[in-house]
Amino acid sequence: MDLDLGMLVVRLALGPMLVAHGANKVWGGGGLAGTAGWFESLGLRPGRLHARLAAVTELTAGVLVTLGLLTGPACAAFVGLMTVAALTDHRGKGFFVFKGGAEYVVLVAMVAVGLALVGPGSWSLDAALGLPFSGLVWGVVAAVGGVLAALGLLAVFRRPAQDAA
Repeated sequence: MDLDLGMLVVRLALGPMLVAHGANKVWGGGGLAGTAGWFESLGLRPGRLHARLAAVTELTAGVLVTLGLLTGPACAAFVGLMTVAALTDHRGKGFFVFKGGAEYVVLVAMVAVGLALVGPGSWSLDAALGLPFSGLVWGVVAAVGGVLAALGLLAVFRRPAQDAA
């Protein structure tokens, strides 16, 4: 029971946090247009596509982790999202979040990998439905697959603005 409660706490920390981030991209201050502009400034082009892709991925993965459903694939999405954030918005700013560094996104990605390894616990839809989406293989899929997906996205779509010489 202690492990089940602990994993529920982890899921309730990670999932709703990512849902809030996705909702903010859609309905926050500048809405999707503002998010698109911010993504353009990070070199993610076209910004409109990436704003929508990030919002949908954050909302979906956040809900899945909260429910403990398709845990491994959802955790891979977390890792992918955090890797893109680390390599764009937080790049070159050091480690500590109070200086704009990647501390937060690294922690979120690592906790997601841990969740994929350990599993969502008995109080989850994966357990209720008998779905095998956690364990060593899913931990590796979350870590490696998430990073590779992020690197692939950046290789295809990242076009940083050229500095004036």
